[in-house]
Amino acid sequence: MGHDGPAALTGRCYCGAVTLKMTAPPKIVAYCHCADCRRWTGGPVGAFASFAEADVAATPPLGQPFSSVPGVERWTCRDCGSPLAARFDYTPGQVFVPVGILDQADRLAPDLHCHAGERLPWLHIADDLPREHASGRASLNAAQDSRP
Repeated sequence: MGHDGPAALTGRCYCGAVTLKMTAPPKIVAYCHCADCRRWTGGPVGAFASFAEADVAATPPLGQPFSSVPGVERWTCRDCGSPLAARFDYTPGQVFVPVGILDQADRLAPDLHCHAGERLPWLHIADDLPREHASGRASLNAAQDSRP
């Protein structure tokens, strides 16, 4: 795990009002099949890149997060509603950015599936990636802990 690539990654919301810059490559990229992430992203599965909090900058700053689930904070664009970032209490120090808003999304193939136990029964992703039945917190935290 860990992704090579450009030292800086960039992204933006749908309307362009918010831009993101990550100063280091993600430590891990994961699919998430949980109902909460599906509802937030509007897709049958989410894909997120994990960065250290210090490596993520937003212009303008992200502001106050919202939460509908204890232990989860999420940020969206105030203008267009695009998902921008999420933080989970079980992965301290990490910010998860939706891969789809990143300009370099084509270089960020996922490393694992989280919450595979909540996968929609009609969704079949044919890969040999590890599948964590629940959150995958051990894998997510191990990837962050291996940060140079």
